[in-house]
Amino acid sequence: MEIGFTEQLPNKEDLQQKLNGYELGDYSLQYTGDKSVLLRFPSNSDEKGAIVSGKIEEDNPGAEVQRVEFISSVISSELKSKAFLAVIFAIIGIATYIAWAFRKVSFPVQSWKYGLAAIIALIHDIIITLGLFALLGKFFEVEVGIPFIAALLTILGYSVNDTIIVFDRIRENLLRAGAKENFEETVNNSINETLARSINTSLTVILVLLSIFFFGGQSIQYFSLALLVGVFFGTYSSIFIASAALVEIWKRKLDFRK
Repeated sequence: MEIGFTEQLPNKEDLQQKLNGYELGDYSLQYTGDKSVLLRFPSNSDEKGAIVSGKIEEDNPGAEVQRVEFISSVISSELKSKAFLAVIFAIIGIATYIAWAFRKVSFPVQSWKYGLAAIIALIHDIIITLGLFALLGKFFEVEVGIPFIAALLTILGYSVNDTIIVFDRIRENLLRAGAKENFEETVNNSINETLARSINTSLTVILVLLSIFFFGGQSIQYFSLALLVGVFFGTYSSIFIASAALVEIWKRKLDFRK
């Protein structure tokens, strides 16, 4: 429950003293800004939420309940399953598109292997972002919801965009050099040619996300943080993981179709 105050925020101890009389059970109170607080408490009915809202507005002049959200284990399980499916389908779609886009480049690496290398980099980006928010949830009670899922899907799109830039330069250099140049050297040259562009593009995005994180307000703060982490490691993975994975796949002559 988000509670806004038209006047100055009441003292936290005074507000807690009033809340203790509402029989909320195990509740938590978090001040989110100059004139709003978040109240979390267990409730199994809309009626209890309405009663608490009425008491808060009655006992605190200038108080107004701005938002009420209910979170249950059923909703949480549904969110997790849908988020997992969304990420999986996005990764499969991205890999399929890359395999199709690079279909004319089959030497010395088949087109589907470009998609495999991109998937390895994308999994790296998602795991790091999930790991960070798992730690934030453990130690700082940070919650994730629909905005976080949107951030994960945005990270996938941004990261693969950066990866395709490098892969596209590899394709151009392969078509230009043919078999005259070692594949590993071609990949290395392609990374060097696109390095400045990748870093500069990511820096401009990071500057915008930093502005949103510090000045955008509580409601989108963790959304922007997820994007910050994803963009940073997405840029890193495009340069140091996706291309390296492609070379490693080439060296090992990996082919799942055998």
